[in-house]
Amino acid sequence: MRLARHRASDRDERLLLDAARLLNRSALLLAGSVLADSGVEHYRGTFHNRAMIAPLVMSTLSVIASVHGHADDTPARHRLRDAVHVASAAAGVAGSAFHLYNVTKRPGGFSWHNLFYGAPLGAPFALLLSGALGAAGERVRACPRDTPTLAGLPAGRALAALVAAGLVGTLGEVGLLHFRGAFQHRAMVAPLVVPPVAALAAAQIALSRPRGERRFCRIWMRATTLLGLVGVAFHARGVARQMGGWRNWSQNLLSGPPLPAPPAFTALAIAGLAATALAEREAR
Repeated sequence: MRLARHRASDRDERLLLDAARLLNRSALLLAGSVLADSGVEHYRGTFHNRAMIAPLVMSTLSVIASVHGHADDTPARHRLRDAVHVASAAAGVAGSAFHLYNVTKRPGGFSWHNLFYGAPLGAPFALLLSGALGAAGERVRACPRDTPTLAGLPAGRALAALVAAGLVGTLGEVGLLHFRGAFQHRAMVAPLVVPPVAALAAAQIALSRPRGERRFCRIWMRATTLLGLVGVAFHARGVARQMGGWRNWSQNLLSGPPLPAPPAFTALAIAGLAATALAEREAR
C-alpha cells in the first residue's frame, strides 16, 4: 500500500514537471515569435521611439529563461526565471498601451483604417502571454503534488482559461489581418475555424467540473498545433510570391506575410495540452 502511494506520488510529480516543461516550450515559442516579429516590424519603423527596443530585450530574456527552465528538472520555482517572465508580461501590457495610443492618435481615431495600418494591437499580447505562461510554468513546478493550484483555482482549469483567452485574442488579431488581406487565399479561413473550436474546448475545461479523459480538447489542441506549423509554410509561400521572391528577401520579409506569426497558435495549443493533462489528473 505504501509502495503504491509512493508510485502515485512520483507519477504526480512527473506530471507536474512535464506540464511545466510544456509551458516552457509554449513560452519559448511565443517569445521567439515576438523577438522575430517585433524585430522586423520595429526595424521597419526605424525604432523611432526608444521604447521599441523593449520587446526585443524582454523576449530575448524570456527565450533564455524558457530554455533554462526546460532543461531544469527541479520541482521548485526559480526566482530569476519567474522574475523574467513576470517582467515580460508587464512589458506586454505596456506595449499594448503604446500600440493603442499609436492607433488612437492618428486622424480618425479608433477606425478600421487605423486598425489596419497603425501599430498592431494584438502584437504585444503575445509577449504578455509568453510571460504569463512562463510564470505559470514556474508555479506549476512548485505546486503541491496532491492539489496543484494556480491563482487559487485547480491548475488545469486556471491554465485552460488562460489558453482560451489567449486563443481568442490571437484569433482577433489574425482575423483582422486576414480580413485586411481580403482572404485572397482560401487557406486564410483556416485560422478562423480551428482555433475557435480549440478555444471553446479549453473554456469548457475551465468552466466545467473535473471529469475523465478530455479527448475532444486534446484532438483540437493537436490540430491547432499543426495549423501553426502549416501557417509558417503558407506565409513562406506568400513571401515567395512577392516581387523577386526569396532572392529579394530583405524587402519581401518586411512587406510579405509575417513568418513568425503562425507559431503563436502552436505555442498556445502546447499550453492547452498541458492544461488538458492537468485537468485529467484533477478528475482522478
